[in-house]
Amino acid sequence: MKFVDEYRDAGRVRALADEIAALCDPGRRYTFMEVCGGHTHTIYKHGLEDLLPENVTLVHGPGCPVCVIPMGRVDDAIHIARQPDVIMTSFGDMTRVPGGSGSFLDAKAAGADIRMVYSPLDALKIARANPDRRVVFMAIGFETTAPSTAMTVLRAAEEGIANFSVFCNHVLIIPGIRAILDSPDLRLDGFIGPGHVSAVIGCRPYAFIARDYGKPLVVAGFEPLDILQSIHMLLTQLAQGRTEVENQYARVVPWAGNPVAMEAIGRVMRLRPYFEWRGLGSIADSALGVADAYAAFDAERLFDLPGLRVADPKSCQCGEVLKGVLKPWECKVFGTACTPETPIGTCMVSSEGACAAYYTFGRFNREAIRA
Repeated sequence: MKFVDEYRDAGRVRALADEIAALCDPGRRYTFMEVCGGHTHTIYKHGLEDLLPENVTLVHGPGCPVCVIPMGRVDDAIHIARQPDVIMTSFGDMTRVPGGSGSFLDAKAAGADIRMVYSPLDALKIARANPDRRVVFMAIGFETTAPSTAMTVLRAAEEGIANFSVFCNHVLIIPGIRAILDSPDLRLDGFIGPGHVSAVIGCRPYAFIARDYGKPLVVAGFEPLDILQSIHMLLTQLAQGRTEVENQYARVVPWAGNPVAMEAIGRVMRLRPYFEWRGLGSIADSALGVADAYAAFDAERLFDLPGLRVADPKSCQCGEVLKGVLKPWECKVFGTACTPETPIGTCMVSSEGACAAYYTFGRFNREAIRA
């Protein structure tokens, strides 16, 4: 297939849905986790869950980069933004994420100079244009976006742009998945693996899931047929008694990943001994910081940060949603106190958040979904 519309062909979708139904053992229930928030949005935008048999359930994982940022890190970033002569730069979906003392938008309304950018290179451009200001980039994301942050730091070092730094919040997908697998709250039959992250790290790092936990994983693309084919591949493995890592998204994802991107990450960043994830707690070796060799570009070393841990609001159940324990509509504030206009948790803010997907595409309860 060569064009996007081929991956959304209704006839092929119906045929694949019939094959999925034929593969299912009617006496068994299947639970698959789509790790990436982009998959969640495709599933509910196109109504894919409605095409699956009743005994196949999809749950949502921690693959939304904005959603896993804890409130304390947001507060630390706001603290930096409020310092004299600072310009804080951020991706757009980060500006509305609530911290313990408000969001970036609240801080901007109170006078902080916070600007939306589309890439860290945009932030570096602002630093060049404002040599008398300290420009900080709020770096977030999984391995997908970490290479662009690393390359920007290398560019800043090469050009000697001393007023640029990054507040690094890059997290790693493998420790997040391992934390899910070790959680007593959820029993999974397999994973729809993240496509964007895998384009960087490849498929090999997932081998432990099949080897140590006996769960199949299929790296998937983001079109409706991609996801349905991935579910078909998972069910085929289970029917045949196999547990392997497979690559449905081979048109984009190399099995060995992108060595140039990984080399840039390895040069500029270091592994943190631990990092707090919203809803999952502190996970060892699960995030990246700036390496000692590039300490001059590390906002955590340039600014005195409060470093407080802030508990999520008691009414917010983002943690359970991120772990796949709850569907968004099971949260007691979903669609009432918590909406995209008045978000309480990150899952309602991000363009990849599960709650935002349910709200945007009308998935308010199980009865509405199955009607």
